[in-house]
Amino acid sequence: MAEAKWYVAHTYSGYENKVKADLEKTIENRHLEEEILEVRVPMQEVVEMKNGAKKTVQKKLFPGYVLVNMIMNDDTWYVVRNTRGVTGFVGPGSKPVPLTEAEMKPLGIKAENVTIDFSEGDTIVVVAGAWKDTVGAVQKIDYNKQTATINVELFGRDTPVEISFAEVRKLQ
Repeated sequence: MAEAKWYVAHTYSGYENKVKADLEKTIENRHLEEEILEVRVPMQEVVEMKNGAKKTVQKKLFPGYVLVNMIMNDDTWYVVRNTRGVTGFVGPGSKPVPLTEAEMKPLGIKAENVTIDFSEGDTIVVVAGAWKDTVGAVQKIDYNKQTATINVELFGRDTPVEISFAEVRKLQ
């Protein structure tokens, strides 16, 4: 099987999040989860001054572009290219060019695999983020996204929550 690489899709400005949502829905509907692994809209935190007060806001790093981690073939090319709001891929003509390691590094995209000390079924504790101090059993591990899915009790029922590997540790 071919290796997944990161590609850049050009979108109408302001449609980045809509393209991301539409593409993720199409991936799910066509069962392309093994070929199109992730869709990202790179964001950065910016401090703005409004009425004399500093406010931290999220802004798009590259307005008009969406990053797609996928295995390039006719099906995946067609799905991304024909998503509403996508005008094409970045690259000469109709041939998309994948991002290099050097281009991916400043975007916070890690190409190397991370080793973790837990597996599905293990109990972990969240040590950072919104779910800090939450304990849960690992339901699913996604090495591409570097996340673990755990069930947490929310409003009296178990709810799956995706947590970054960096925010969890195995419960002894």
